[in-house]
Amino acid sequence: MKLYKKKYSPPNVFLSLEHLLKLEVFSSTLQISDSKNKSNSILSGQYASKLRGRGLDFEEVRPYIFGDDIRNIDWKVTAKTGKTHTKIFTEEKEKPVFIFVDQSSSMGFGSKNKTKAFVAGEIASIIAHKTKKKGDRVGGLVFGEDYEIITPKRDARNSIYFLQKIVEANQNIYNYDIKDFDNSLAEMFAKVNNIVTHDYVVFIISDFHRYNPAVIKYLSQLGLHNDIIMIKVFDELEDHIPNAQLTITNKTKQINLNGKNSKTKEKVEATFEKEFTDFKSELSKYNITLLKVNCCNPIEEELLEVFSNL
Repeated sequence: MKLYKKKYSPPNVFLSLEHLLKLEVFSSTLQISDSKNKSNSILSGQYASKLRGRGLDFEEVRPYIFGDDIRNIDWKVTAKTGKTHTKIFTEEKEKPVFIFVDQSSSMGFGSKNKTKAFVAGEIASIIAHKTKKKGDRVGGLVFGEDYEIITPKRDARNSIYFLQKIVEANQNIYNYDIKDFDNSLAEMFAKVNNIVTHDYVVFIISDFHRYNPAVIKYLSQLGLHNDIIMIKVFDELEDHIPNAQLTITNKTKQINLNGKNSKTKEKVEATFEKEFTDFKSELSKYNITLLKVNCCNPIEEELLEVFSNL
């Protein structure tokens, strides 16, 4: 396995495996809540589901309901209260994690500290570390020139291999452009549907610039039996235009943007907010959570804020 050295990875532009591995420290402090069940944390350990039974972890005592297992009656509480009470237990249920990371060309944009692709890689790494520490399976798919579905496993080598794939795609992000983006994306999610069956947590990290109805269809199918959290990584220049003359360029094209023009500012900012709101509204129909992360801010601050609001 090749480890990219720092001299080949300009800070905050290209990722290195060394950098992604160091993020394991921060992953210990992050709590990621399940928006569907706020009493549980998706990645705080194995997902807890309430079941009646014996030989499980005791959780609470509540009044007896017809149909409860009489073997679980708490006779001490029943004697004290004069009403029949039963014990409730929890069973630990595995919650595998699948992480989709976008490293396509539009993710290579960044106006300040980091590119969107860099931050997307950091987020994926933190989630992978968090999952691995708690003993659940983790795998994923990196969307770049080539892609490979990495089947979720508990093996630490599998997690490192996944991070290496993120690094490789990130290192080559400016060397290619996916010609048939929409169809490629739809094809990948169709394959993901064959791997992610049920009771998974699926994280999709992208700028979501080019997600068509076919992709939404596959996402809605995924969401029927899995928890889906979509994280939009954006640059603040996409959301807010400063009062200045700007020149924006890629390898082949260049445009001038007049930030001093109030109409231009209002149009750009209104368009960004409308697109995000509309996309979020569409996803909510399928019980899919959509968050957003500003790549211009420290990743630790952004993640602590967005996940605390779930």
